[in-house]
Amino acid sequence: MRQTISSDFKLGILGGGQLGKMLCQAASAWDVSTYVLDPDPEASASGIATKFVQGSFRDFETVMSFASGLDLITIEIEGVNIEAVEMLEKQGIQVFPQPSCIRIIRDKGLQKMFYKEHQLPTAGFALFNNALEIKEKVANGELSLPFVQKKRLSGYDGQGVFIVTKATDLDLLFDEPSLIEDFVDEALEIAVIVSRNAFGEMLCYPAVEMVFNPVANLVESLLSPARIDENLASEAEEVAKQIADKLQIIGLLAVEFLIDKTGKLLINEVAPRPHNSGHHTIESAYTSQYEQHLRAIFGYHPGSTKLKTPAAMINILGGEGFSGPVIYKGLNDVLQIEGVKLHIYGKKQTRPYRKMGHATILAETTEAALSKAEKVLKILKVEA
Repeated sequence: MRQTISSDFKLGILGGGQLGKMLCQAASAWDVSTYVLDPDPEASASGIATKFVQGSFRDFETVMSFASGLDLITIEIEGVNIEAVEMLEKQGIQVFPQPSCIRIIRDKGLQKMFYKEHQLPTAGFALFNNALEIKEKVANGELSLPFVQKKRLSGYDGQGVFIVTKATDLDLLFDEPSLIEDFVDEALEIAVIVSRNAFGEMLCYPAVEMVFNPVANLVESLLSPARIDENLASEAEEVAKQIADKLQIIGLLAVEFLIDKTGKLLINEVAPRPHNSGHHTIESAYTSQYEQHLRAIFGYHPGSTKLKTPAAMINILGGEGFSGPVIYKGLNDVLQIEGVKLHIYGKKQTRPYRKMGHATILAETTEAALSKAEKVLKILKVEA
């Protein structure tokens, strides 16, 4: 691969949402030219990429045409056309993370089987083709409530996940290939982001603690570092490295964990790219997750993952009951709070629980960061 830190180097990114936008910003600091493919003409990265191409990253021919002349391809979403990136790899174009990793991770069923095969800790599960099969297992006593149903494909940002707690919920099951997971009661959710380059160098960011919106089932806020035992934090980092090493992934891997009431660590799911749980690193760590991803796919040493300061991060979500041209309320009041760093993604239309931006809150202690984050959540509103 030729010199990467050069405007002559062409990095292709499949997906132009907020992750693509922030990846372009990191690449710009290194004078790397970015080419972004996304179906939305107003995608977050459309105004910042060196070249933006409107088109579907799920379409084989569109991806193949987009990649022509580019030096390296990466992704900001797993739902890309897998056959296209596999073909590009066969043609000698570097694709990181590798298509073999994307194929496993994009399918939550294959993910689970991968953990089982490698004896990695995860909740019990079973795979089903349709809702009828699940109902039959419940009827004959082989499956008991509560449990979690996850679509094998296409689940994203809390979509495609359904917690079944009562018999009437069975009529609302997804009628498509899915996995059924044991429900982990009163679980604490944490995440660890690990980077791995082609030489096998790996480095983890400290674990973050996640709080989910109960309606949208997506991360509403996180705290860094997580308020967990040091031994448990080290165990989470070690498991994250094991997954990355067994996948032989090149790039970032975000690993979400559940911690049950007994303190047992269970892998929930992973993402092979920059991740919502790493947004805070832009301001709070020596190396942002976006620079770290570039270091890994370019073959450079990982940057320091040490924290400069404790931090909280909140997702700025579209307000419930609001759809249409976005209006942000409370911006000036939020910006007068010390340590608040706003990132607005540039999405012109809001809808309930859509990710419109995020705010990182820096403070001297995790408790102070959390307190400020709660104020920001109360003040900042996204309406139409």
